[in-house]
Amino acid sequence: MADDSQRNFRSVYYEKVGFRGVEEKKSLEILLKDDRLDIEKLCTFSQRFPLPSMYRILVWKVLLGIIPPHHKSHASVMNYRKEQYWDVHHALRVIRFINDSTPQEDVFLRIHQLESGKLPRNLAFPLEPEDEVFLAIAKAMEEMVEDPIECYWLVSSFVNQLNSKHKDALQQLPKILEQYLNIEDNRLLMHLKACAAMSKLPYDLWFKKCFAGCLPESSLQRVWDKIISGSCKILVFVALEILLTFKMKIIALTTAEKITQFLENIPQDNTDAIVSKAVDLWRTHCGTPAHSV
Repeated sequence: MADDSQRNFRSVYYEKVGFRGVEEKKSLEILLKDDRLDIEKLCTFSQRFPLPSMYRILVWKVLLGIIPPHHKSHASVMNYRKEQYWDVHHALRVIRFINDSTPQEDVFLRIHQLESGKLPRNLAFPLEPEDEVFLAIAKAMEEMVEDPIECYWLVSSFVNQLNSKHKDALQQLPKILEQYLNIEDNRLLMHLKACAAMSKLPYDLWFKKCFAGCLPESSLQRVWDKIISGSCKILVFVALEILLTFKMKIIALTTAEKITQFLENIPQDNTDAIVSKAVDLWRTHCGTPAHSV
């Protein structure tokens, strides 16, 4: 009993001083030592805890299928991914879709388009809405991942996951947000409806771009941990917590345009706390899921 009390005290202390994940990190290291990584256990861990920064990219690559579960295949598969990247990169240079001055996220987009058979006939074609989503996610991922080839495959695989596994669920998120806002703060919901703002909230920024361009890197990573490991519903609770956190500011605004403009450019100094509260809300309403929620 004394040992349990000491452990609980230690966990609370670690959390208060910013070392919440000490014991969780050890648990993840045990999982990562397996010759064949257990995808389901990695999903469960990522749903329950924030991933330690030193292992985040490895876990994301495994969960997104960029590298296989078997450790011994990681190096050879990444070499293949590297060759594939440079082959397509070279082809795009030959047909003059990219050059030395092309921004990195634009290079990623063109490679993704060519890989998926959606490269436009020429550069004059305007970007599609899905291209804007890709670019936003790519720009955010660039801040997290130093290696451009790793970064490309993470962006491309993440976007493919959103467009396949989460496609139907993402379309339901605005309606689900309204349901939970009604539970958490009916007065705020009534204000948003009175201003005709509910239909004009920045849903593309929140749910299609997964808060890329809205939240800073440290906060965004923790949200993406949950999505990549199977739960796009976390997006609802981040949006919900943003609305609750800035309730007084929102109620002081009286037009949908002003509300939307504010929510598209929220203050950046409190976002880690917002994400922590959002995760708590998510667990309160949805329990502590294993994965695929």
